[in-house]
Amino acid sequence: MNKTELIENISEKAEISKAAAKIALETFLGDVTATLEKGERLSLVGFGSWSVSERAAREGRNPKTGATIQIAAKKVVKFKAGSELTAAVN
Repeated sequence: MNKTELIENISEKAEISKAAAKIALETFLGDVTATLEKGERLSLVGFGSWSVSERAAREGRNPKTGATIQIAAKKVVKFKAGSELTAAVN
C-alpha cells in the first residue's frame, strides 16, 4: 500500500473527503517527525513505539576493495511493534 492508497482507505472508512484524509495523514506524519526530531519517544498503545537512538561511529570495509572506511555516527529511528500489532501479523 502506498500513500495514495492509504489516503483513499482512510477516506472510505472514516467517510470523509480524500482532501480531509490527506490533511489528517500529513498532520499525523508531521507530528511523528517533529516528536522524533526533538529526540522524544512516541507511543501508540497496542500499535507500537518510535524512538531515536544514537549509532556510534565505527570502522567498516568497502566490500569491493576491502579498504577500511570510517562510518560516521548518526541518529537512527527505531520502531518496536506493540502486542496487538504483533498478534495481528502472526
